[in-house]
Amino acid sequence: MPPIDLRSDTVTHPTPAMRRAMADAEVGDDVFGDDPTVIALEERAAELLGKEAGLFVASGTMGNLVAQMAHLARGQETIAGREHHLVIDEAAGHAVIVGTSIRALEDRPDGTMDPADIDAAFRDPSDVHEPMSGLVTIENTHAHSMGQPLTPEYTRQVADIAHAHGVPLHIDGARFWNAVVAQGLTAQDLAGPADTVTFCLSKALACPVGSLVVGPRDVIWRARRARKMVGGGMRQAGILAAAGLVALSDGPDGMIDRIAEDHANARRLAEAFSEMDGIVSAGGTAQPAPGPLDPGRVRTNFVLFKVERDRSALLAALRARGVMMVEYPHGQVRAATHYGVTAADIETTIRATRDALAETRSAVAATA
Repeated sequence: MPPIDLRSDTVTHPTPAMRRAMADAEVGDDVFGDDPTVIALEERAAELLGKEAGLFVASGTMGNLVAQMAHLARGQETIAGREHHLVIDEAAGHAVIVGTSIRALEDRPDGTMDPADIDAAFRDPSDVHEPMSGLVTIENTHAHSMGQPLTPEYTRQVADIAHAHGVPLHIDGARFWNAVVAQGLTAQDLAGPADTVTFCLSKALACPVGSLVVGPRDVIWRARRARKMVGGGMRQAGILAAAGLVALSDGPDGMIDRIAEDHANARRLAEAFSEMDGIVSAGGTAQPAPGPLDPGRVRTNFVLFKVERDRSALLAALRARGVMMVEYPHGQVRAATHYGVTAADIETTIRATRDALAETRSAVAATA
């Protein structure tokens, strides 16, 4: 049997409908702007999120990068949470490529930054010593808080603060659709307050490659130029975009509504983990204080936890039983549910975890 791979929701394989659409895709040259399938995908993404235009890019990191390049001048500064993907997981692209700095604020356990802190983080534009504040970003869902979905009300509050200071709001929405489904919203409900939004096709939506950036037409045009600059001009990209059109479709092959299954599977996993000796809550940055794992915090597809003994030994014992999880910052373990992981797989994972914990306990006792 193939392993149950819970390392990330990026390990998904495209659906049969996606593979058929990719094989049959009508293509052109996207750099010349005449690939009809890419055009259709960009228009679909913009329509769903209520924005003027969209841009197909290779990855979420590229989406965030070109959005920053479209919004910011060199030497400006972005206000973001210190544990945001844009800050810690994108190889310092903001500094190396965009030529900007980050003013990193504390992330709270609900995935938000304190609005008062955001307001206070803006620089004094009359002081020549300070960089100019040029952008605010939020991450939705917020990975390090166990995938908490941020609300439209919070998004609007942050947007109002940013706009009052004359700067745009960008949402790093790698798992934007998880946030939409978890809260029973429309995409426009959640994207509306923001100027630009990036979302991944290759995570919850199970496409093989790609992300979208949506926003005002002039900003997306600048992002398109930035995409070319960083080597993201893909030619017959309609072969890839075709999978995205399937994922975002309203029919039975669409992938948005089924995300609820991932959330239910993650909650079931957390409920079982909360009853296991040796598993505790994550604690650490953007998490409550350590204690029993609270399944109520699992609102999307992430389960983050710590083990009281050797984390590496637990992961090895799980792998030997055909279950794969991954180390996560602050001493945590992450299990991410996704397309291809069934309810039966979750039950197998629960049994394997219980046995792996017993094995690591025995190993510790034998060396005591």
